[in-house]
Amino acid sequence: MSRTEYREALGLSTATLAKLGKDQYVSMEVLEKTCRHFNVPLHEVVVFELEENKEI
Repeated sequence: MSRTEYREALGLSTATLAKLGKDQYVSMEVLEKTCRHFNVPLHEVVVFELEENKEI
């Protein structure tokens, strides 16, 4: 599936697709749509890595 097909299938904006490509924050709604579309659990879609010396 191409990025464009993925964006269209889930009804995502081009801005959201760009954020995904840059490893930036996206909403839980986007993650939920992705999981439901591909019928996979969240841990198959998300990797959480702590960055050293980064304040929250």
